[in-house]
Amino acid sequence: MKRTPFFSIHQKLGAKLVEFGGYEMPVQYSGIIDEHKTVRQAVGLFDVSHMGEFEVRGRDALALVQRVTTNDASKLTPGKVQYSAMCYAEGGIVDDLLVYRFEDHFMLVVNASNISKDFEWIVSQVGSLEVMVVNKSDDVALLAVQGPRSLETLQKLTSTDLSSLAYYTFTHATLAGINLIVSRTGYTGELGFELYGDASPRVATKLWNEITAAGKEFGLKPAGLGARDTLRLEMGFCLYGNDIDQSTNPLEAGLGWITKLDKGEFNGRPALMRVKEEGIRRKLVGFVVEEERAFPRHGYEIRKDSLTLGHVTSGTVSPMLEQGIGMGYVQSDASVAGTPICVNIRGKDVRAHIVKVPFIKK
Repeated sequence: MKRTPFFSIHQKLGAKLVEFGGYEMPVQYSGIIDEHKTVRQAVGLFDVSHMGEFEVRGRDALALVQRVTTNDASKLTPGKVQYSAMCYAEGGIVDDLLVYRFEDHFMLVVNASNISKDFEWIVSQVGSLEVMVVNKSDDVALLAVQGPRSLETLQKLTSTDLSSLAYYTFTHATLAGINLIVSRTGYTGELGFELYGDASPRVATKLWNEITAAGKEFGLKPAGLGARDTLRLEMGFCLYGNDIDQSTNPLEAGLGWITKLDKGEFNGRPALMRVKEEGIRRKLVGFVVEEERAFPRHGYEIRKDSLTLGHVTSGTVSPMLEQGIGMGYVQSDASVAGTPICVNIRGKDVRAHIVKVPFIKK
C-alpha cells in the first residue's frame, strides 16, 4: 500500500489505519462521532493526500476538459473551481471530480480509487487534440481544514485575506511560510478549505504541525475517513463506488445541475439526451429511518408494500440527528419526499420515509 506524507504523524497519533484507494489511511483517531461533531462545531484536520491530481496543458486543454466532463468548463475563469463528472459513451459515470482553472492550464482532482483508471481514460480521449495530461498525484500533499472555526485557524498563518475567498474559488498563498494552493472547497458541508502543497515529508509535517498549533485554541482535532463519510452523507453528497458508478448516470443520481446538455458535444451526451427524453426511471433519494438507532447499510433492500424498490447505496446513524439516514435508488414514481418506505435491516422491515437532502440544513 502507498502512504501519504503524513503517515508517520497518523502513527504517532494512534490513528486506526485501513486500506483505502490503495493507500494506508487513518479511518479514525478519537472516534468517528467525536471527530464528526468536532467538524460540525469547531474545526477538523483531514489528510486527503490520497486524492488524484491531473494537469491538463496545451492549446486544446479546454477542448479536452469539455470533451470528458459533463459541466461547462468554458464558464470557468482563472481562480474558479467547478464540480463535474465524467461519463462513458453509454452515460455511466467514470468518476466525479473537481475542475480547477488556472491562467495556463486546468487541474482535475479525482477520487483516490480511480486515479489509474481515470488517467488512462482521459488520455484515451485526447485523439488529435494538442494537449498534454500529466498525473501529478504523487507530487501533491492535500489537507482539508473543515468546520466553523477553520477560517480563524488558517488566517493566523497567512497574510492573505482568506475571508474574501468565495465558495468554489482558490488562490495561491503562503501559509506558515509554505507556498500553497488554498481552495474554498470541501466534502463536509461546513466552512472549510483544501490546501494543495509540496508532498515532501519535511514540508508536509511542518504544515500539519503549524495548522494543529494554530487551531488548538479553537478545539481542532485530526479527523479520519470515517468522519469524512458520515459528514458527506449528512449533506447528501455522492460517494463514487457507493452512490454513483459506471451503472448509474448523472441524471438519475441528482446531478443534472452539473450536466450541461446544451454546451455542445461531450462523452455520454447522446445517451443522456435519450434518458432525458424517455424520462428518468429511477432516482437517488435520501431517507430517514423512523426506529431509534436503526442502522441502514449499503446493499440493504428498500421496500414498499412488500415490493423491492431498490437498495441502500449509503447509510449510517447520523451523529447530529441521532437516527438512521441513507440514500438509495428507487423507482421515480416512489421518489417523492414524504413517501413511506421500509428498509430491510437484518431481515426485518424497518419503517422509514423519503426526505429531501441534505439531511442537515446549513
